[in-house]
Amino acid sequence: MACVLEAPLRMSVLSEVTASSRHYVDRLFDLDPQKVLQGVIDMKNAVIGNNKQKANLIVLGAVPRLLYLLQQETSSTELRTECAVVLGSLAMGTENNVKSLLDCHIIPALLQGLLSPDLKFIEACLRCLRTIFISPVTPEDLLYTDATVISHLMALLSRSRYTQEYICQIFSHCCKLQHWHSCGFKSLPQPLLCANGPDHQTILFNHGAVQNIAHLLVSTSYKVRMQALKCFSVLAFENPQVSMTLVNVSVDGELLPQIFVKMLQRDKPIEMQLTSAKCLTSMCRAGAIRTDDSCIVLKTLPCLVRMCSKERLLEERVEGAETLAYLIETDVELQRIASITDHLIVMLADYFKYPSSVSAITDIKRLDHDLKHAHELRQAAFKLYASLGANDEDIRKKIIETENMMDRIVNGLSESSIKVRLAAVRCLHSLSRSVQQLRTSFQDHAVWKPLMKVLQNAPNEILVVASSTLCNLLLEFSPSKEPILESGAIELLCSLTQSENLALRVNGIWALMNMAFQAEQKIKSDILRGLSTEQLFQLLSDSDVNVLMKTLGLLRNLLSTRPTLCILANIADGTTAKELIMTNDDILQKIKYYMSHSNAKLQLAAMFCISNLIWNEEEGSQERQDKLRDMGIVDILHKLSQSSDPNLCDKAKTALQQYLA
Repeated sequence: MACVLEAPLRMSVLSEVTASSRHYVDRLFDLDPQKVLQGVIDMKNAVIGNNKQKANLIVLGAVPRLLYLLQQETSSTELRTECAVVLGSLAMGTENNVKSLLDCHIIPALLQGLLSPDLKFIEACLRCLRTIFISPVTPEDLLYTDATVISHLMALLSRSRYTQEYICQIFSHCCKLQHWHSCGFKSLPQPLLCANGPDHQTILFNHGAVQNIAHLLVSTSYKVRMQALKCFSVLAFENPQVSMTLVNVSVDGELLPQIFVKMLQRDKPIEMQLTSAKCLTSMCRAGAIRTDDSCIVLKTLPCLVRMCSKERLLEERVEGAETLAYLIETDVELQRIASITDHLIVMLADYFKYPSSVSAITDIKRLDHDLKHAHELRQAAFKLYASLGANDEDIRKKIIETENMMDRIVNGLSESSIKVRLAAVRCLHSLSRSVQQLRTSFQDHAVWKPLMKVLQNAPNEILVVASSTLCNLLLEFSPSKEPILESGAIELLCSLTQSENLALRVNGIWALMNMAFQAEQKIKSDILRGLSTEQLFQLLSDSDVNVLMKTLGLLRNLLSTRPTLCILANIADGTTAKELIMTNDDILQKIKYYMSHSNAKLQLAAMFCISNLIWNEEEGSQERQDKLRDMGIVDILHKLSQSSDPNLCDKAKTALQQYLA
């Protein structure tokens, strides 16, 4: 019986709830302004902390009516203010609530409200705007559609501590790099202009954000200080223009870097320590503060290492590790200092064991949250290990000797989270720069297997780092080279050379160059078959010098001679690389062209190819020499033998001797 009644019962409960909510909406249409005001106040009290009630009111059409009342000049200021408060409360519900508000064009209505002379109403509009803009579903560009909005917000900063808090919060959430790297930090500087005009940082900077916000760092209100600090951390990120300006700004006779250092002190709240460390990190990476400055070495770096300890909350540990990874990414000395600070390398190993079964977390909500976000810890640890091991052999050794490290990287390569996979590949790439590790740990754990799997159908950002790692695994002394060849790497790498992505083209050709070095004739023939002479010609016509250098390097390796026994053993493989190149006039003309190029490195690379083609001790060398003489190569060699570049001069003289032998 209960089963039969269940559905109608649920329906009746729902209609009851909707009916009680309808009563609130109906009152908004009353002809008596006083009753409308009371209705809005009652609605405000009904929705506080009640997501179900919020959803019902939105479904019943409360939002358009509230916006109408908010915009009516005949509405009293009190009514307009209460409407803004209710709308702000609705925005604090779910993401769907925010979408519904955006669909009703709430942002233009609230921005218009900021022109009112009444401060309480302005604050209510700003509070609501702040709530909407911090939602991930709100497009940041909505703040920049009207050029006058930013100027007006700057002007409102002086009105009250609430306008200061909300406006700084709006700015820090609406200041996104147009070329944002989803993979986290990137060492290349960002272009300041993007396809659709200046980016958010530049717009805010040009509207005087630095000057208008700097004095808020010494506000008596903690919330204002904190939001101003967050604003600067976003404005300065990968922005040399902002960073160089910040370093010279002073407030009450104190320079901003000194103010940031004070905010780093242990007695300050953690979020303040972390955010000021981010500001100083961005300024350091932009070149505004030297890497050996005491505020970096003695203050910022130790603060970020402290954030990595297991006493800190998950999000603090993640942010601390990621910021530290960015700070030390390109500086060897900072990498060395970090590696010996507070046993950091061992401390990071805890990032993989969290939350442990005997976790000290007694708060169930917190435990649930941390279980859902534990992958972020692994991602942050991989990123920091990648930065730590970028240059120093001893640090790499310490990282690899950390318990189960290689197993963790291998597991990371197959995680469901793309960010963890990318960070694991970055870490592997960093460690693969070690000759010692390529010969030992990388071989013991057959790292090449999961790496080849990652390369099969990964997005470009992972492909770029994974293919760079593969280049290192294909060096002649790497034991992984043979099994990688057997697993179909040539076909994969040849396909990369056709990519529209420059980094992938470079890596594809670079890996093939490493593969061809002192390789058997069969491998060389397989590479040429996989590439095709047409593709080789395309690569030799590429607009990027790196691609040209690596292609000429590949040709040099394809044409080089191994000991006679190897050649005899492989003579049955049919067409040699030399024959394939000699029968392709387009490629020969390209090599000739690069011999006279303005770039000395390209000239030298082309010379190596020619030397290998005319080398006397090989069968068919006479015919090759004759053909190249007819093409005018000997004349170029004579010219180059007079070159002021000693390398070119020596190489040309050596090549000419082959003709005389």
